[in-house]
Amino acid sequence: MATTSVDTSSAFDFTSLNGTSTSTSTSSTADAQSRFLKLLTTQLQNQDPLNPMDNAQMTSQIAQLNMVDGINKMNTTMQTLLASMNGSQTMQAASMVNHGVLVPGSTMALASGAAVGGYTLNSAADNVKLTIKDANGLAIRTMSLGAGKAGINSFSWDGKADSGATAADGNYTFSIEATQGGSNVTANALTLGIVSSVTNGSDGLTVNVNGRGSFKLSEIQQIF
Repeated sequence: MATTSVDTSSAFDFTSLNGTSTSTSTSSTADAQSRFLKLLTTQLQNQDPLNPMDNAQMTSQIAQLNMVDGINKMNTTMQTLLASMNGSQTMQAASMVNHGVLVPGSTMALASGAAVGGYTLNSAADNVKLTIKDANGLAIRTMSLGAGKAGINSFSWDGKADSGATAADGNYTFSIEATQGGSNVTANALTLGIVSSVTNGSDGLTVNVNGRGSFKLSEIQQIF
């Protein structure tokens, strides 16, 4: 946290939320108050008797000191609130371990003739088409999913190819196309995975999803 001085042009510094202790903030404020009082005392002792210090000037300087003190206390309070929020988020994220989540991605795993996936639509669509591709990028199944609502949607695949053959277990990719009255609707694919762990790094909290990568909490669309 930047050290706060009587100069209010730099006093409003919320970078203090990144880790300076309360004791440091209190010390800085005390130092600023001490310097101000010494300066004010010196001004009073050396003022011109015929032209004494204006009351408005003294009031303004005292108000500045009080404002600096108040800002430091506010920064300390916000630092405490931020630490509390981080702790709460960590607990919430940890509770997702071993749970299934839908996150951005176009991969799905076929196991025992069953696979599931999801997608989001920016607006409702009257026709949604699913295309499934194998590891070589070849389309093996095209399905009409019918209408889709705005927001999160899910689908399932029985492992059957367009030829009627049963696809082998493993990972497949898919894409979604959606239209409403002949006009395209923006669709984003969602992949299902299991949360294996939670990481609290420099970029904040992330959840690690088996075989899918790491995702921010805001990227999790649904929890199972």
